[in-house]
Amino acid sequence: MKLLRTIRLDGSDAFVFERAATPGEWAVSGAFAFTHLNETELAGKARTAFRSGFLGVETLGWSTLVEVVEASEPEREAAIERLAQQLVERFGAPDLASARAAAAEEIDFSAALSHHPKGMLVAVSRRWQDGAIREAFRTLTPSLGPKPLRAYAFLEVVGEDADEELDLATIGQDTGQDQDKDQGNGEGQGNGKGERT
Repeated sequence: MKLLRTIRLDGSDAFVFERAATPGEWAVSGAFAFTHLNETELAGKARTAFRSGFLGVETLGWSTLVEVVEASEPEREAAIERLAQQLVERFGAPDLASARAAAAEEIDFSAALSHHPKGMLVAVSRRWQDGAIREAFRTLTPSLGPKPLRAYAFLEVVGEDADEELDLATIGQDTGQDQDKDQGNGEGQGNGKGERT
């Protein structure tokens, strides 16, 4: 099976998020961290995390990108257990049994986003729409070549139209306007984009 792991291509996550995830953590979408808030309560680094962050299961830090990696069943179970503990300790879940069910759902959604080749990168953009959180996911792949890999210099969006490019260099900047575009329906589609509400 495949799951998502946090990855840090440069130091920008440490500046754009209040808490950056440690590279190599299991990751989930993390939209649930914002369900008790409304859009007007989000500003600065919290707004950046809402708009473009994946949640690291261990540190509850945020990551702009995650990587599709191979995972074993024991690793999946460990990720579910750790997230369940976090849901009880940090998010007020009433007990571990109900938290495990919610954690399994989040990890399984991450697995659904991981039906891409190992090493594929995934980015998220989030917005409020009609009182609900809507997430759009894009897959990115490194270009092959002899040059050293640098963040934001080697990424290309897979399966996107030219007018729907994801600007990773400015993703952490809060312009006060939500520039997301509708991407259609479907979760983790193989065409490089997917969306969930």
